[in-house]
Amino acid sequence: MMRGRGGIGRRWGLKILCHWRAGSSPAARTSIVRLGALCLLALATPSCGRRPDVGAVVVSVIGAEPKLAERDRSALQAGDRLLTDSLAEGLVRFDAVGQIEAGVAERWIVIDDGRSYIFRLRNAEWADGTPVRARDVVPLLRRQIARAADNRIAPYLTAVASIVEMTPEVIEIELARPRPDLLKLFAQPELALVRPGKAGGAGPFRRRDGTRDSILLTPALDPDRDPDEERPTPEQNVLLRGERAALAILRFVERHSDLVSGGTIDDWPTLQAANPAPANVRIDPAAGLFGLAIVRREGFLADAANRGAVAQAIDRADLTGSVSGDWPARETILPEQLDSGAPPMVPVWATLPPEQRPAAARSRVMAWRAAQGSAPVLRIALPRGPGGTLLWAHLARDLYAVGIKPLRVASEDPAADLRLVDLVAPYDNARWYLAEACVACSPEARAAIEAARLADSLPQRAEAAALADRLLTQDVAFVPLSRPFRWSLVALRLRQWQPNPRAWHPLNRLRADTN
Repeated sequence: MMRGRGGIGRRWGLKILCHWRAGSSPAARTSIVRLGALCLLALATPSCGRRPDVGAVVVSVIGAEPKLAERDRSALQAGDRLLTDSLAEGLVRFDAVGQIEAGVAERWIVIDDGRSYIFRLRNAEWADGTPVRARDVVPLLRRQIARAADNRIAPYLTAVASIVEMTPEVIEIELARPRPDLLKLFAQPELALVRPGKAGGAGPFRRRDGTRDSILLTPALDPDRDPDEERPTPEQNVLLRGERAALAILRFVERHSDLVSGGTIDDWPTLQAANPAPANVRIDPAAGLFGLAIVRREGFLADAANRGAVAQAIDRADLTGSVSGDWPARETILPEQLDSGAPPMVPVWATLPPEQRPAAARSRVMAWRAAQGSAPVLRIALPRGPGGTLLWAHLARDLYAVGIKPLRVASEDPAADLRLVDLVAPYDNARWYLAEACVACSPEARAAIEAARLADSLPQRAEAAALADRLLTQDVAFVPLSRPFRWSLVALRLRQWQPNPRAWHPLNRLRADTN
């Protein structure tokens, strides 16, 4: 029997956590994590009692131990991105609400109809105390943009024609084509300015000695500060660690941390079972893609009408509603018009009322079955966690109901027919949505997406994007379900934390007294 927050339940939860931290074999750790999750689910009680506003802000990011991204940025995890954004920064960065603020550049102007960006660097210092100069920034930017295979942002920066040093404090980025949305790309951690082997960049924090499983970050001192200005307090420090969702949630509900970041649909059932105080659960209105990409256009999926039947069979409202009332269903690839020349294209399969769609899908499947002599079998690649199981339950039920036999396979399975795409958009650009949805689309749709990339003017790009949206939708190369689902657990002491479409929460924008 649990005897309150200081009773048996709390002690056992902490014992499990300490045993895991003390070191053990991978198999033993897996068992301990599972046991910890069971204890969490059984013992956690909804309470929004305040965590004392003293000491460092303790942050758990779901995933592996965070690492500073120096060269290879091809697969940055949530913790890697947070740590890199904290120790380094790009020319600009995101603030608490996902808007652009100054980074290494203190101000900038855009000229020549959006083909030239001129940045003036602020008086900043690298982690070793040397001043930041244009001669340092230019080669770092060139390297990150040139290494497209190592950077998920680089394919959307192909319009960059040159990066030059104008003065020791000024650089110019010239574009071959106008890009009014360039700044949001330069604010991504993938374009943070990290000097290899120099222990970081010129970000808002410096790394200090933490514990065996955590990283202590302290605010970087402003070179222009008043010598009499008070030094940062311990409350402005951040203790960052990466860990499994169950342990991160356990730590939070036991009031040993202030923030759990990086939550996705895959971990949501664990959080729901823990039943934390509603005041601490925060969901981002994340912009991006969440749906099933067609990855093998063979057999039943060789025909666009059959792919439409798959899209028709899924009860989106039931799927998203079973997760959260804050998770809306979506039937179009583009969430809104954005910079396209037309509103989002509505697919043909969505023109039927929802209650009539299963019958239409079943009719299509039965026609296939009569011609082939067997039911179509589709392999669906989903995450392994409890959220993937939740998605699978809904998808399998709906597909079985129309005569399709679904098989669940791992996310990386090369034999998958459909694969879950769950991506937050780095910026509000129609081409990003269309390019990421086009995993195996028609040559015509791919050509239109490429035309949008190469368009020499904004009207031409809008026209090409609208065409690409129409062709991709008609091709039924992607089955939209919703927007990305991103959640956090936030202590009440973090008054500056704000939900935003980028689902991005920089560690220097958590408390009102940090810069």
